[in-house]
Amino acid sequence: MTLIAIAYFTGNGHTRRLAEVIAGAATEAGCTTSLVDVEKMTAVEWQELDDADAILFGTPTYMGSAATEFKRFMDDTSDRWSDQVWTDKIAAGFTVATFLGGDKLSTLIQLSVFAAQHGMVWIGQDQIGAPVHKDKPGINEGGAWLGLAATSSRDKSMMVQPGDLETARLFGRRIARAVRRWSA
Repeated sequence: MTLIAIAYFTGNGHTRRLAEVIAGAATEAGCTTSLVDVEKMTAVEWQELDDADAILFGTPTYMGSAATEFKRFMDDTSDRWSDQVWTDKIAAGFTVATFLGGDKLSTLIQLSVFAAQHGMVWIGQDQIGAPVHKDKPGINEGGAWLGLAATSSRDKSMMVQPGDLETARLFGRRIARAVRRWSA
């Protein structure tokens, strides 16, 4: 059984909502998943990340960058970096911000560079929605290919725009396929 660990920070619940949808889809696709809140890291959570076949990184985009709390987690991996503990693991990233553009690409770049420094193999987005495929409104609406870039919803019962939640589900399935393919 493959293990996908999802390391995330959530400020107001939006990033956690995406993590839950991604995890649910990956679980439905036959993988074991673990949600790791980077603000509550213990030796157990660090071991889960070390043992995982894939690690997904999720953080809100604040002021054009990963949130401070997630950046602290990134900095705390320096011993794992120097020993290249995560080399050849599958990696992917997701972020959420208030606006459709919201400078989310800069956060995804930051996450992908972080994964590259750890020697990880990055998986991007594969979903083409409208206007190219008119039958897929709301799917990858912002056209981000480096990872999942979602927009928060003003409706707090949803937390994230419906099309982005579906894109997150499809992203979770993609990650599960990639992990099964490369972990065999």
